[in-house]
Amino acid sequence: MGMRRGVILPPPPSLPELMAARTLALFLDFDGTLVDIAETPDGIVVPDSLADGLLALRDRLEGRLAVVTGRALDNLEKHVGDVPLIRAGAHGAQRVDERGAPIGSRPSELPPRARKALHDFAKTNGLTCEDKGSGIAVHYRNREDCAEPLLALAHETARGVGGKVTHGKCVVEVTSMGADKGSAVEAILQLPAFANAMPVFIGDDVTDEDGFAAAEAHGGFGIHVGSREPQGARYKLDSVAAVHHWLGL
Repeated sequence: MGMRRGVILPPPPSLPELMAARTLALFLDFDGTLVDIAETPDGIVVPDSLADGLLALRDRLEGRLAVVTGRALDNLEKHVGDVPLIRAGAHGAQRVDERGAPIGSRPSELPPRARKALHDFAKTNGLTCEDKGSGIAVHYRNREDCAEPLLALAHETARGVGGKVTHGKCVVEVTSMGADKGSAVEAILQLPAFANAMPVFIGDDVTDEDGFAAAEAHGGFGIHVGSREPQGARYKLDSVAAVHHWLGL
């Protein structure tokens, strides 16, 4: 769909309205969408009711619900528990069903030399580094001076290994090709429960644009969360609290 630069996006139709009109499938980002962004990845506050709320929403949607996060799945589990939901971690590189069985084929691991370059930069500059196998994310919150050299290193590293660079909110990530949220949506839509469903992807950051695009390609749309100007979403919700209200969590 055409880009919506400068356009003020409207709020989406209500969830009951959408569910009454079409067979609906929801794809939900985590940080900045289901929980508020924190100073560090492990500093988030997860509402005690979130896991049960997501399970109830899954049941309302007859299983057509997936959490698609930049976090590795073991890190997501540390914060929300071993919840029987379809979920994709590491920006879609890790994809499992409710029982933890893999969905589709997993993208290749990022080569060791790429991992070392980013790990070394993070260690030298006192930054937080997340190794997700198929990707390395370096967080530079409170160290804006590191943004430019980190981004330059990330592009140089990605070129050397045929990878992809994503620049999100105070984080730069290098991933292997195919390790993105759009690929995760594509894989999950192949599951029988998702047949003929209209996908809706909700997210707040640059990494969610791939999810928006995949939803559009399959007859659905994206919902952007927060103040960043999105490129591919059709609707907008103002905050994590607004997302919870819209989802009925």
